[in-house]
Amino acid sequence: MSGERLYVHNALVLVTMDGARREIADGAALADGAALVAVGTTAEIERWIAAHPEQAPTRRIDARGCVVTPGLVNCHHHMYQTLTRAIGTGQGLALFDWLKMLYRIWAGLTPDALYASTQVALAELLLAGATTVADHLYLYPNGCRLDDSIAAARTLGVRFHPTRGSMSVGESMGGLPPDSLVEREDAILAESRRLIEAYHDPAPGSMLRLGLAPCSPFSVSGALMRESARLARSHAGVGLHTHLAETLDEERYCVERFGMRPLDYAESVEWLGPDVWFAHMVHPNEREIARLAHTCSGVCHCASSNMILASGIAPVRRMVDAGVRVGLGVDGSASNDGNHLLGEARQAMLLQRVGGPGFESDAARLSARAALELATRGGAATLGRDDIGSLAPGMAADLVAFRVDGLAHAGALGDPVAALLTCAPAPAWLSVINGRVVVEDGRIPGLDLGLLVERHNAHALALRRRAGLQR
Repeated sequence: MSGERLYVHNALVLVTMDGARREIADGAALADGAALVAVGTTAEIERWIAAHPEQAPTRRIDARGCVVTPGLVNCHHHMYQTLTRAIGTGQGLALFDWLKMLYRIWAGLTPDALYASTQVALAELLLAGATTVADHLYLYPNGCRLDDSIAAARTLGVRFHPTRGSMSVGESMGGLPPDSLVEREDAILAESRRLIEAYHDPAPGSMLRLGLAPCSPFSVSGALMRESARLARSHAGVGLHTHLAETLDEERYCVERFGMRPLDYAESVEWLGPDVWFAHMVHPNEREIARLAHTCSGVCHCASSNMILASGIAPVRRMVDAGVRVGLGVDGSASNDGNHLLGEARQAMLLQRVGGPGFESDAARLSARAALELATRGGAATLGRDDIGSLAPGMAADLVAFRVDGLAHAGALGDPVAALLTCAPAPAWLSVINGRVVVEDGRIPGLDLGLLVERHNAHALALRRRAGLQR
């Protein structure tokens, strides 16, 4: 180990999410460079430091008044969509109609706009406690490349899982996207291979892992799904990601076009297994839930997006109980209009308590701690990682501190861990990724947010003007 030895101590509670799910009052954690070396009470870690003077911290951060958790893991996003927030969502459009309206706006996306939108989305996520982020970029007009997103992510120090999305079946072939936004399948596969070879790092502690992500059953061919799976599996640690079973419209599309329900179709094109995670999975039946669990396939639940687009209520509790790997995602900023993963965990908790098709409402259906586990340990498992998602010696030094000593949490200190989700979601006061402080006192050091937002809004305005929506 090398670099700064960071010591976070005096936390009101430190939530480890380790195998025993320990919650440590007056908790502390010591990192040596990128990895944690000691976790326990402040008194225990002080004794450990005294016994290991060579590991004496080079920086101390007093976290009194805070709940410290593992860094939150966002398993599904479309970061370019920060440019089109509140367009369509306020009108009550369902997914297919919403997409058709926005495709013509997104067709004007430029590399500079993509870079700025990625920075905006990641800044918002960092300030809300996310430390690992998976993004699904599936359209590439006007010279845009996944490289633009990767470059933007590196400026903010996030642990990044970009996925090379794609669309190849346009309207003229029975798909949903306009023909102008689809790509040739040979070009998609060649670009996917280039990106894997240029960027993918499968090593433990990796800061960047690639995934391949044909967009959805209604925008790519079965051949592209199959060839993408085979390409990914020829490289260690490359994941496979797509939207699946998000809406009943999609289910009808799959039955009419392929003669199969969405999950059966995915299996027919070799898309089940521990390297696969599906976004949404709102409408699986009991047989399909069992199949997901048996094949170790993952699911990313996107509660707010599912509600805004009226997609339905995913049976998260049933999937978790069946042994399915389940994490959380904020989804596209334009189908959520926010980027707060702790808030998404709260929404997931509340939505499961409401109930849904086939199950009654039940206040005990998803506890605050179970929802927080989805956002940490669950998200890590969904992305196929065993080096993040919990706080223990040897794990990556990714942790977040949320202040609970202010107005929004007054009276909630009887259970400050539950208060993270039952009360208004708090911003991150401190965020550490790979042993490096990236949020301090609620700010991102060195980032001029005002300037970034101004530049981003100019790109958003230009997009609307190009689409004829604004003068």
